[in-house]
Amino acid sequence: MMMQERTYKDAEGAILFDAAVSPQVGHGWFAPDYWRAQGALHTQAGGRGGVAIVAAPVGECVLRHYRRGGLVAALMGDRYLWTGADRTRPFKEFRLLAEITRLGLPGPAVVAARYCRRGLLYSADLITRRIADAQTLAERLAAERLDGELAEEVGALVARFHRAGIWHADLNAHNVLVTSDELYLIDFDRGRVRTPATAWQQANLRRLRRSLCKLGAASGGEAAFEETIWQPLLYRYQRTLDA
Repeated sequence: MMMQERTYKDAEGAILFDAAVSPQVGHGWFAPDYWRAQGALHTQAGGRGGVAIVAAPVGECVLRHYRRGGLVAALMGDRYLWTGADRTRPFKEFRLLAEITRLGLPGPAVVAARYCRRGLLYSADLITRRIADAQTLAERLAAERLDGELAEEVGALVARFHRAGIWHADLNAHNVLVTSDELYLIDFDRGRVRTPATAWQQANLRRLRRSLCKLGAASGGEAAFEETIWQPLLYRYQRTLDA
């Protein structure tokens, strides 16, 4: 089904949505209390993301509230500087996810994005379809279920995105989802389409490596990690990139 991008604007802000998925999306869709009142809020996690799983009319979805991290979070919290609707984080991520879907790459299918503007600042939310029965690569690692075969699959996954020029701003083990059928990349906030180039592709891979090591993938020793995990990942990555 082809994406049918539509925009709804009012005094509160604007909603960008796929009319092929739902002909109408209101502000209530972005409020956990709205879904809770309908008994449709499945889970809600705290932390930076403010993520909720909701049973929307279009199926199970992930509702994510954008929130800053690091030291700036103490000052800005969930607010961002307004520089125009098309440059808001949710609208940019919405369109990047639409492009990822168009290219046939395994990412979350986007449903809707919203910003609420207050003068020079705005807050933002994004709704995507939930990828069912998935674990993060970090969870697989914690359960000691990351082996050479899975590492190769991760390498192939990353290469597919890199070959298409899709840059992930925070490529780490928490943003790789593993299902019985396929692997996915998620959370494309600040991601963008770039001309394929070795410099940014290798920087992306180094970020993923740091994430794996931080989570304990090299706890058995650097040499063992290189041989059993990282080299298989790089081998499949390069083969897929060159295909």
